[in-house]
Amino acid sequence: MTDAADVDAADATPTRVAFVCVQNAGRSQMATAFARRERDERGVGDRIEVVTGGTDPADRVHDEVVAVMGEQGFDLADETPRAIDQEEILGVDIVVTMGCSAEGICPMTWRGDARDWNLDDPDGKDLDAVRAIRDDIEERVSALFDELAGDD
Repeated sequence: MTDAADVDAADATPTRVAFVCVQNAGRSQMATAFARRERDERGVGDRIEVVTGGTDPADRVHDEVVAVMGEQGFDLADETPRAIDQEEILGVDIVVTMGCSAEGICPMTWRGDARDWNLDDPDGKDLDAVRAIRDDIEERVSALFDELAGDD
């Protein structure tokens, strides 16, 4: 027997979360990796979609980011920074910017939830500084998933 809650959950449109930065080569890549892990570990892939992009993407993920994320078991070496535009943002529920000037990414007609995490840029920083940024991002992503998914 199926109750109303099961039907509602099955028919629900997933919450789309976008992690956005200018280059999509550091903070937003780390946030996306942690978000995908949270989504998979919590088994909420049917309820939460993760996207990422930049307003002016770099050619590759920053070396120091690849290094510190590798320490956590993530291989970002083959990830390619990608562009995200206002049209794509229109289909997103929550936009999380990383503290970079991604001004103008959210269209005037968009009525979603915009959040800025105001994180330092890891590009060119020493590995200890990048580790601190990584750990901060990991905590913030976990808290975001606590908010969105609860203890499912």
